[in-house]
Amino acid sequence: MSFVTFGELMLRLTPSLHREKLQTTRQFDVNFAGSESNVASSLGLLGNTVSFVTKLPNNAMGDNAIQSLAKYGIDTSYIIRDKGRLGTYFIEMGSSIRPSKVIYDRKDSVFSKLHPDEFDWNHIFKNQKYLFVSGITAALSSSCAEALTSCVKLAKANGVKVAFDMNYRRTLWNNPKDAQLIFDKVLAYTDILFGNASVLKDVYGLKSTASNPLEKTLEVIELAKSKLGIAHYAFTIRNHISASINELQGVFVSPSETVFSSNYKVELLDRFGAGDAFAAACLHALLKEKSEQELIDFGTAAFVLKHTIYGDQHTSTAEDIQAVVNGDISGHVKR
Repeated sequence: MSFVTFGELMLRLTPSLHREKLQTTRQFDVNFAGSESNVASSLGLLGNTVSFVTKLPNNAMGDNAIQSLAKYGIDTSYIIRDKGRLGTYFIEMGSSIRPSKVIYDRKDSVFSKLHPDEFDWNHIFKNQKYLFVSGITAALSSSCAEALTSCVKLAKANGVKVAFDMNYRRTLWNNPKDAQLIFDKVLAYTDILFGNASVLKDVYGLKSTASNPLEKTLEVIELAKSKLGIAHYAFTIRNHISASINELQGVFVSPSETVFSSNYKVELLDRFGAGDAFAAACLHALLKEKSEQELIDFGTAAFVLKHTIYGDQHTSTAEDIQAVVNGDISGHVKR
């Protein structure tokens, strides 16, 4: 095996008419998604062996959710089933000056009620190389927060490197200080941190005076180095022109060097899951022992491509991603 991801898998409901508002829609597209499962599906599609660890309801919706994972080649053997409900979220796609919106309905989900000792982490981590987790799990319940901190601690004890995406969701926390207390515990075992400058500002109050998005991100990472004690950072950079058009870039900072990708301007079809596509592509490059420049180029190309794909899952192949790295961004028909 190579990768383990741990988190909640949710039911995603989006108006079937693209960019229709939630208050007027009468029909939804149904998918299953979540940050950690999105990373797992991308890693699977890139040809990696990956296990997804979660807790799902012991009913037909739980069966459907597992089937959605299996088609990406994800190992689902560590998933626990129990009575309860599946967490749900509703997405309203923005357009032009109207922002996208998310409504979470995940309180008292079966995952949020998990017990920290339900998973045999020492067994799960045998022969694994990387664990991917996100800060979303910590926001769901005190038991989820405890399970997350236990998970990363045992990963390190088993020689597994920890990749952590803060993924701070304002509507899931009472205040940033609550998140900071738990994130500090996870960061103590983190090898590579995923995120962006805005997350570090929201949670840790780290601010930059720079106006250029790349310079702002680099300045915030420098501040984070001394405060958080993390050596490796893979961050996305977003210049939000409108809900329909963004400029995107990526940066990777290590003790040896700082590298950044090209800057891409992209029209958005669906931005949800883009950060997960970035994390998965970076982890894939790490496993393949690519150079740091190759890593950030590949990760950012995946990040950009995901914005052009509907749904949370990033379904581009390694060849599709590499084509963008190589400069094939004209959108010409391939025959």
